[in-house]
Amino acid sequence: MSKRKNQGYKKTKKKPNRTGKPYGKQKSSPHAPSKGKPARGQKPITAEVTCSGLTDEGKGIAEWKGKRLEVPLLLPGEKAEVNIIQKGRFLDAELKNVVISAEERVDPPCPYYYECGGCQLQHMSNDAQALFKQETIDHLMKPFGKPDPIFTMDHPYDYRNKNHNTFGLNHKRQVIGGLYAQHTHEIIPMDRCLIHDPKADEIIDTIKDYLKNSKMQPYDEDTGRGFLRHVLIKVGKVSGEIMVVLVAASSEFKGKNNFVKALRKAHPDITTMLLNVNKRDTSVVLGEQEKVLFGKGTITDTLCGLEFEISAKSFYQINPVQTEKLYGKAIEMAELSGNETVIDAYCGIGTIGLVASRKAGKVIGVEVNKDAVRDAIRNSKRNGVTNARFYQGDAGEFMVDMAARGEKADVVIMDPPRSGSDEAFLSSVVKLKPKRVVYVSCNPETQARDMKYLVKNGYEVEGIQPVDMFPQTYHVESVAKLVLKR
Repeated sequence: MSKRKNQGYKKTKKKPNRTGKPYGKQKSSPHAPSKGKPARGQKPITAEVTCSGLTDEGKGIAEWKGKRLEVPLLLPGEKAEVNIIQKGRFLDAELKNVVISAEERVDPPCPYYYECGGCQLQHMSNDAQALFKQETIDHLMKPFGKPDPIFTMDHPYDYRNKNHNTFGLNHKRQVIGGLYAQHTHEIIPMDRCLIHDPKADEIIDTIKDYLKNSKMQPYDEDTGRGFLRHVLIKVGKVSGEIMVVLVAASSEFKGKNNFVKALRKAHPDITTMLLNVNKRDTSVVLGEQEKVLFGKGTITDTLCGLEFEISAKSFYQINPVQTEKLYGKAIEMAELSGNETVIDAYCGIGTIGLVASRKAGKVIGVEVNKDAVRDAIRNSKRNGVTNARFYQGDAGEFMVDMAARGEKADVVIMDPPRSGSDEAFLSSVVKLKPKRVVYVSCNPETQARDMKYLVKNGYEVEGIQPVDMFPQTYHVESVAKLVLKR
C-alpha cells in the first residue's frame, strides 16, 4: 500500500475518546472493536502513536520504532494507544484507545461494526469517506491526470440488492443467523445489516424463527450434520421482485411444502424460491445443483431503462442507484453517435452492452461464462434489442481474430474482475486499435496498472470518474476514457 499525506483532513481537536474509556475494554458496548488474540505465550506491546495518513484500505498509517504500522479504525492526525503483536517479520497493530480524536470520527451507526468487518469506514463521517476515496483515486491516477469529483450517494445505506446470511448453532445449541466475523467462520448473530435491503433482513428473521420452531436444522461445519447452510436473497429495487435461495447441504428437503407455505404467508412479496445444494467443504456459497421451489426461478429488474432477468448465479451490480451513474458516465465517454461498432468485453449478462446498444450502430458482447452469455442473449430479446450479439469465449482472442480478418471496432468497453486485465487481452486491444477504450473498474489499483500499458502503446487518458458504489467500505469504482493518439 502506498503512503499518502494527511488526506486533506482538518487539524484535530485535543479531546478524549467519547466514552472516556479505552476501546479494548468496552466489552459491554456495541461500539467497541474486537480484540485480536495474540500468539500463544506472546503478550502485546502497548505503544502511543500518531496517525500520518491512510492506506488504500482505510487503515491508519503510523510509525513505531522506525517500522510502519497499519492500524484499522485509526484516522489521520489522531493520537492513540495501540496494541502491537510481532508475527514473524510482520507487526500486527490493533487500536486500543484514541487519545486525541479527529473531527471526522463518528459513532458507527451499526452495533456490529467492530465485529463484522464487512464495512471498514463507518467510524468516518460521510464527507470524510468521500474525501478518502477521492484522494485514493487521485493518488493512483496521478500519472494520467486529475480525476473528476467522486459520485457519492445521497442515502449511503440499504443499497445492496444481494444479501447473504449464514446459519448455525451457538455454544448452547441455539439457532443463530448472521454474517461471519472478520477473518473467521464464527457467525455474528445479527438482526439487521445497515447496507442490506431492509426487506431481505426481515425475511432472514422469519427463516431464523422458523428454524427455532421446527425440525429443520442449520448445517454444522465441524460435524457435517444439518441442512441449511446459507440464505441468499436478491431484491429487484425497481420491480420489487424478490428471490430467496436456500443453500443446503442435501437435496433431501424434509418439510419443504410447509416451509414454502409459511414463508410465502409471512412475505407474500416473495416471487420465487430456490433450493441450491452445496455439499462441498468450501467457502464458495453456491453449489452446482439447483431446484426451483416456487415461481419461475429468476427475478427481473430495471436498470438504465432496460429490463434484466437475474438468476441465482448471474452477476448483477450490487448497487443499482450508483450503477446508473457509472454506466451513464461510461456511455458518455464512449461518445456514441449511432454508427459505431462497440465491443463489450467481459460482458457478463449484457448490462452495459445493451445500454450502449441504444446509441451505437452495433454491439458485440464477449464473455467466457456460458451461463452469463445465455442470460445476455435472453436479456437482449427481452428488451427488443436487434443490434447486439453475444458470444462465449475469450475476449482477447476474439479481438485478435477480428484484427486478423481486417475488421474494426470503434469503441471497446471493458469491465474486468478485481484482478484487472492481463497483457494478452491488452495487447489484443492495441492490435484492434479502437478509437476509444472505456475502462470500468472495481479495483482502481489494477486499472491504473492496465492503463499504464495502454498509454505506453498509443493511448492517452482523457477522463477519469470515480464512483462510490459501496458506501461504508473502502471499495471505490472508477471509469476511465482512453483515446487512440492520431
